[in-house]
Amino acid sequence: MDVVRVSKRLSFVLRHRPDSVGLTLGPAGWVDVDELLAALARNGLRLTRAELETVVAGNDKQRFAFDDSGTRIRASQGHSVPVVLGYRTATPPGVLFHGTVQRFLPAILADGLRPGNRHAVHLSPDVETATAVGGRRGRPVVLRVDAAAMAVDGHLFTLSANGVWLTDAVPARYLQVSGA
Repeated sequence: MDVVRVSKRLSFVLRHRPDSVGLTLGPAGWVDVDELLAALARNGLRLTRAELETVVAGNDKQRFAFDDSGTRIRASQGHSVPVVLGYRTATPPGVLFHGTVQRFLPAILADGLRPGNRHAVHLSPDVETATAVGGRRGRPVVLRVDAAAMAVDGHLFTLSANGVWLTDAVPARYLQVSGA
């Protein structure tokens, strides 16, 4: 089993296109594990429950989570389809980070961070994670986010199941190029 390939397929199905395999996500993004496995098999990806558990447990970013009963699965964040993940608002650390690449920097510094086709802006708790995220699209640039000032000014944050901080947007005034 190619764990990376399976993880990418799960991300596509559970975050963006459940309809591509004939599934509909519940309002909170959950789908029955047996239904997911059957839908994937009908669409060319035969996966056992044990293999699915291996992918979920071994995913470096912990992108997926089982519910408490172990009968449902969802992506932890990053959806482009309508879901309400139900994460509670939380007080962020004073500083968070966002990884990007140089070509996006002028627009970000002018307009701030926006979720694009996702439901929220994703922020990392440390420079290392933000660097890895930014590095997926080229040479990374890390932005420092003044989360404390944002919180004081009334911006809300939630913390996803895998430690990614989520917020609606980050206005440019709260951003600084890390190391600058």
